[in-house]
Amino acid sequence: MSDSLLSKVRIVLVNTSDCRNIGSAARAMKTMGLTDLVLVDPIEMPNGQAQALAAGATDVLKNARVVSTLEEAIDDCGLVVGTSARSRTLPWPMLEPRGCGEKLITEAQEYPVALVFGRESSGLTNEELQLCHFHVQIPANPEYSSLNLAMAVQTLSYEVRTSFLIHQEQAFTSNDSEEYPLVDETERFYQHFENALKLTGFIVPSHPGLVMTKLRRLFNRARPDVKELKMMRGILASVDRAAKRSNTEENKD
Repeated sequence: MSDSLLSKVRIVLVNTSDCRNIGSAARAMKTMGLTDLVLVDPIEMPNGQAQALAAGATDVLKNARVVSTLEEAIDDCGLVVGTSARSRTLPWPMLEPRGCGEKLITEAQEYPVALVFGRESSGLTNEELQLCHFHVQIPANPEYSSLNLAMAVQTLSYEVRTSFLIHQEQAFTSNDSEEYPLVDETERFYQHFENALKLTGFIVPSHPGLVMTKLRRLFNRARPDVKELKMMRGILASVDRAAKRSNTEENKD
C-alpha cells in the first residue's frame, strides 16, 4: 500500500466564507499526506492571505478544484462522509472519528472517497448531509465544543493518516468482495424510486412529505452493493411497467 492511497481521500469544503480557513485547511491536509482538495462555491476565493496560512502547502491550494455544487464534488466517489456538529431531526448513520478514518482508508482501495466539511457558521445543510453515506462528529468538550474549520480538518485528517499507517504496517488487504455503487449511480436509483412511487400514487407530487428522505436514510443504512442496486432497479422497472399497464386499462374503461 503506497501514498497513492491517500491521494484518493478527498477533502471537500462547502461554501467557505473566509479564504484564510481554506489556506489553513490545506496546511492541515498536507501534514497528514492528503492532497485532493475541492472547494464548493467558496464565498472568498483563495488569495495571498490563504497562501500565507497554507505555508508549505501552497501546492495543495494551487491544485484545488472549484465546483458549484456538492454533487459535482463527489459524483465519482463511492463513499462520502459528512461532518455534523449537531444532532438532526432525522438521525443518520454515524461514525466516530477513528472509525471514520478506518472506513475511508479501507474503501479508498476501491474508489475515491470524500470527507465533507460545511460552512464555518452553520455547517452542512440537511440536503447536503443527505448526500452522505455517513456522518461523523468530533466528540469535543460539550462545555466548549468550538472547533474552527482547520482544526476539524486536522483532527479527521489525522485519523485518516493513523488508519493508513496501521494498514500499511500490517500490509492490510480487504477481504470484502462487495463492490459499492458510486454516488451518481445511487442518485439515479433514488430518482427512479421516486418516479415509480409517483407513478403508483404512493407519493402525491403536491404533498411528497418525507417519504424519500426516510427511504434515503433506510438505504444509506443498508448500503446496497452494485448487484443489489441493479436488482432494485430491475424491480422498479417491473413496477413501472405494471403501473403503466394499469393506468392504460383504466383510461380505456
